[in-house]
Amino acid sequence: MIVYGSSLSPYVRKTLAFAAEKGIEVELQPAGFGGGPPEFKLASPFGKMPGFKDGDFLISDSTAIITYLEALKPDPNLIPAEPRARARTVWYEEFADTIIGACVGKVFFNRVVAPKFMKRDGDQKAIEEGISVDFPKLVDYLETIVPASGFLVEDRITLADIAVASPFANLAHAGCAIDAASHPKSAAYVAGILARPSYAGWVAQEKAMLGAA
Repeated sequence: MIVYGSSLSPYVRKTLAFAAEKGIEVELQPAGFGGGPPEFKLASPFGKMPGFKDGDFLISDSTAIITYLEALKPDPNLIPAEPRARARTVWYEEFADTIIGACVGKVFFNRVVAPKFMKRDGDQKAIEEGISVDFPKLVDYLETIVPASGFLVEDRITLADIAVASPFANLAHAGCAIDAASHPKSAAYVAGILARPSYAGWVAQEKAMLGAA
């Protein structure tokens, strides 16, 4: 199985971590920003990361790929079967992809992607809005929902945790990490998920890549 994209994308990173937690081996092939093999263009008609290939099956979008992997290998189930737990898991993924993702778009894109990879200035107004307006709301909310177990749903690792932690890695890469003094539960929670083997190697590689870029 091949995932097309870059782990610097929170959606690609989420997909890679989900596969790892499922015990499914996937290969990451570089793609995006107008590049990538022909299969990426077929898998992702609009050039969005991640794209995915399993034999002759091609699909894009992290949620679609994760849904496929969950159905392909039901155990361990990372999308709970119990109705309320499943609904909460879907909500937390949406929270991550859309709401935290919007903050990542303002901060990470303009502080990291634009200057380092597109060789142009980022939008400083967007950065300031992301840091001063959006980010505090995210961590304030997270601080109220993190259980003592360190897992958002069913006191075990699920897609909820995999999805929520991923974009916070991007924000930290952009110098917008959670302050452990003001938000201790949120900081410990995100650090704990990103320290799991499914995430730790990718995050370390990204830090090294950004340091050299």
